[in-house]
Amino acid sequence: MNLIEQAQDFVYNLIKDKLSSSFIYHNFEHTSDVVAAVKKLYQQENLTEEELEILLVAAWFHDTGYIEGFENHEENSVKIAADFLTDRGKSTAYIDQVSTLIRATLYCYEPKNLLEKIIKDADFYHFATENYNDRCELLREEWRVVKQKEVTDLEWAQENLKMLTQCHQYYTDYAIANWQTLKDKNVSLIKEKIKKMKEDKEGKKEKKNKAEKPTKVPKPDRGIDTLFRVTLSNHTRLSGIADSKANILLSVNAIIISIALSTIVPKLDSPSNAHLVIPTFIMLTSSVVSIIFAILSTRPKVTSGTFTRRDIEDRKVNLLFFGNFYKMPLEEYEWAVNEMMKDNTYLYNSMIKDLYFLGIVLERKYKLLRITYNIFMIGIIISFLAFFLAFNGIRA
Repeated sequence: MNLIEQAQDFVYNLIKDKLSSSFIYHNFEHTSDVVAAVKKLYQQENLTEEELEILLVAAWFHDTGYIEGFENHEENSVKIAADFLTDRGKSTAYIDQVSTLIRATLYCYEPKNLLEKIIKDADFYHFATENYNDRCELLREEWRVVKQKEVTDLEWAQENLKMLTQCHQYYTDYAIANWQTLKDKNVSLIKEKIKKMKEDKEGKKEKKNKAEKPTKVPKPDRGIDTLFRVTLSNHTRLSGIADSKANILLSVNAIIISIALSTIVPKLDSPSNAHLVIPTFIMLTSSVVSIIFAILSTRPKVTSGTFTRRDIEDRKVNLLFFGNFYKMPLEEYEWAVNEMMKDNTYLYNSMIKDLYFLGIVLERKYKLLRITYNIFMIGIIISFLAFFLAFNGIRA
């Protein structure tokens, strides 16, 4: 595993284990987006392999300091990255370069070289995305919970407009040419929103003395909807990563077994190759066991696929999971979903259950996947030692 892959695994486990769930914006998804933006930008530049590695390591670690809270998170990120790189024998000069790039993501910092420009632009890539508004709502909710900072819709829109038009700019040629236009589009949308909110505010003042209208049922906060959507996306992405890792192990072990069966096993009948029987058996056994556990980690489990009207009335069934309805008639399912949408508590409890049980499935996947990797690693080591001892025994 190279340094970049080690950094990714380290950051993923660090955020999973130590980052507060209140950080719904500055989380692993944001870090992954920044790394992806860095990869897109460096492809346009003539960077050395070492510069690329330093840049990607800094991108993975740039927000790890949030495990200690909002304050001084850049410096906390620098310390975490420095400890990680020191443990892996990196030089002081190398660590200093990574630290400088992490500090370049500071809000008011002016980048001084190409690498700093790349990581600075990547950190604000979301300004040029179609889901910019959703990402902002996550940040707003994060501030509300972590910093106890409450702002109105109008104040938040005005703060976003100020950030995009007065406090930020892109620095790399690629970002200026390809992202600035999309950012300008988001600026226009924010201006339209501010204009509409001001008009609505004026309209409410004019209607203040008119007859009161029936009170509407309050709608859930938009940040809550965004939280569910992004969390579900994170769960889905993690499930895809687990399945990809399992497929890699399946392919590798299948290749090992195929090669062994075609080249080594046919030669074991010869007395001169008797010393290879035990090492070959160990290697094939570890590969077969690894395949079994990899299959177990990806094997789907489907439930009965039915529910009753009583289940809906008692709010017991989760209609968001296909395993609970795939055998039901369309008319029954339509009725059930309409009943669920009438009750916000039932609707959001169903979403919470969906996320919870997805998490249970993910835990099982990653637990089996970890066992699979351990079996594969130990099997390879023992097989190598067995072959080594077998050949040395022949020479002796």
